[in-house]
Amino acid sequence: MTPVDDSIKRPQPPPLDQLLPAEPLLLMTAGPVPVPAEVARAGSLVINHVGETMAMVVRHIREMARYVFQTADAKIYGVSGPASAAMEMAMTNLLWPGRRVLVLRNGLFSGRFAEMAEGVGADVTILQDPSGGPVTAPQVAEALKTASYDVVTMVQGETSCGVYTRDLDEIVALSRSHGALTVVDAVCTLSTMPLKKDEWGIDVVVTGSQKGLSSLPGVSLISFSDRAWEVAAQRSAPRPHWCLDVLRAERFWGESKYHYTAPVPALLALHEALRLIIEETLERRFLRHLHSSLSLQKGVEAMGLKLYTPPLTRLNSVLAIEIPEGVDDAVARKYMTDRFKVLIADAFGINAVRIGQMGEQCRAPNLFRTLHALGVAFSRQGLALDSSAGMAAMEQHLAEFAEDVL
Repeated sequence: MTPVDDSIKRPQPPPLDQLLPAEPLLLMTAGPVPVPAEVARAGSLVINHVGETMAMVVRHIREMARYVFQTADAKIYGVSGPASAAMEMAMTNLLWPGRRVLVLRNGLFSGRFAEMAEGVGADVTILQDPSGGPVTAPQVAEALKTASYDVVTMVQGETSCGVYTRDLDEIVALSRSHGALTVVDAVCTLSTMPLKKDEWGIDVVVTGSQKGLSSLPGVSLISFSDRAWEVAAQRSAPRPHWCLDVLRAERFWGESKYHYTAPVPALLALHEALRLIIEETLERRFLRHLHSSLSLQKGVEAMGLKLYTPPLTRLNSVLAIEIPEGVDDAVARKYMTDRFKVLIADAFGINAVRIGQMGEQCRAPNLFRTLHALGVAFSRQGLALDSSAGMAAMEQHLAEFAEDVL
């Protein structure tokens, strides 16, 4: 027997079933979200990462993703990593020293585009609304008058603060008219609200698996238009990333050849998640998400709390709620998890808590459990809330749209 270094202590961690709570938390955060049983079963399987079966799975994922992205793009890839990895694939393949990018920033995640662009040596300009709201089409039009850009980046929904880019289609059209490629982060919006990639003329869309798609974390999707693909494929600058190189990715996703070992369980889970979306249809899914979120919004306001974002720029898929004066949100959130097994999220840089309304979160029982837990947790800190009025208002909207919120 080969001796080991006895100065290094051999750890003895407990098994996971001793670490995890007996009753799983209801995940009502900004992601990850609960997954359907079919997705969970698929994610427990491991098959060979190359070969006929995997090639068929990959082909199906591409076909189904075209429907969800609303595109005819041939170049769709699954990226081994979070949605930020898909964002980085876009930035590292479309930008290099000498290229200019306009980053529309209104929160943490839209700002990541700037960090990634700087990392590959691009010339970065950041445009943001002074009020903290989404950048508007007129603001972009002014920016495009003063300088030319190779790429314009934006988010459809800013997860960090619950803000919706209402002018997205106009901004994309403006950018295209000035010759710029457009990159859109649809991480929390794809399949939760309309996004028409081809109709609006978006060049690149990125999303994650663990939010609106209701799949397992660890894989993301990216879709390239033909003109974006040509820029990436014909670049003369060195390619800074091997795993995120689109030419190498195409070998696996387009030619069924080896690139690296794919995240097999996550791709199998994604296959089932996309299949369930298609089975539901986008039209019904959009309605389910809309009325689930509106029901919760009405309940929150009737209870006596304030929503952080004005209605015109309010993101339905991640709802931000103002923290009232005198309330410690960390204490409230802990009470919600300890007493009701409901987990909601804090926020990044704003005085709010966030409740996810994506995928399997958008079910009526989840809404009642979450709103009740929120009302009790805030009331325990002396806040005067009318929880009964909140529950009644939510129930009234749910009853009116019962067919859409199941």
